[in-house]
Amino acid sequence: MDKPSVRIVPFAPEYKEAFRDLNKAWIEQYFRMEPGDFASLDHPDTYILEKGGYILVAKLGDQIAGVCALMKMDHPTFDYELAKMAVDPSFQGQKIGWKLGMAILDKARSIGAKTLYLESNTILVPAINLYRKLGFVEVPDANSPYERSNIQMQCKL
Repeated sequence: MDKPSVRIVPFAPEYKEAFRDLNKAWIEQYFRMEPGDFASLDHPDTYILEKGGYILVAKLGDQIAGVCALMKMDHPTFDYELAKMAVDPSFQGQKIGWKLGMAILDKARSIGAKTLYLESNTILVPAINLYRKLGFVEVPDANSPYERSNIQMQCKL
């Protein structure tokens, strides 16, 4: 039997629990949940979608393999933030993050975004490598509301 291919689909209410749980798992593995995490993960509809953002879901067959958000920013330089990207550990190594990242970049271009922003931490080496492959470069001296963030990056589309 053929292995199912990865499908990237738009967020729907039935994906809310997976969006929260996948992100909560990696955050708590390396850091701690912060107020901004609770807001966006517990209420993605009001915190992300209703503010002009998007969430994409990677599915492998009927299973949710990963998630990623594109959050509208009110910033003079950055249009949207690539945020809350998470891949289920059982699917890591299958290029799910790459496919989600490319889909987010495509979505951003389709809505006219010019510059994306993201925040991360340099201990997340695979994530930083992925962001660089997607075209993100480090932004010096950007301030972050997250304690865990020690690197900020941008991608010109």
